Amino acid sequence: MEYQKGIEEGSVVKGTIKNIRKFGAFVEIEQGPVGLLHIEDISVSRIKSPEERFSIGQKIDVMIKSIDKQNNKVVLTYKELLGNWDDNVKDYNEKTVVEGIVKEPDKFKNGIFIELKPNLVGLAEYKEGLEYGQKVNVYIKKIIKDRKKIKLLIV
Repeated sequence: MEYQKGIEEGSVVKGTIKNIRKFGAFVEIEQGPVGLLHIEDISVSRIKSPEERFSIGQKIDVMIKSIDKQNNKVVLTYKELLGNWDDNVKDYNEKTVVEGIVKEPDKFKNGIFIELKPNLVGLAEYKEGLEYGQKVNVYIKKIIKDRKKIKLLIV
């Protein structure tokens, strides 16, 4: 397969979601090949299915993570395009209430991960009865920038 100009590791390209599987999404890149966007490369916060973020036919920007020309495989990433922790936390302030989405409610009895943005997650004190994907309001108790942590309280 001949890779067109712009198809190189680290480049950002436009693509269309062609197929969604439990392990990831197949994205047809405008410059040619179909690449695999693994589920762990979609978001910093854990998701159960790529369908939480994408739908078939949706147009997205992706970054080329790796190219294996010998085996004709292109691996893509999306989460790097969502901004880093420092960029995303600028939208939040301590002592405010914001909406978040529950992630992994029963994994740790010492806390529940709450997604504030696809690339920004905080930890709230454990609370019974919450379900994955549930929207909740959280109070931002503390933003610890040097440790890249956000302490939350479910309200």
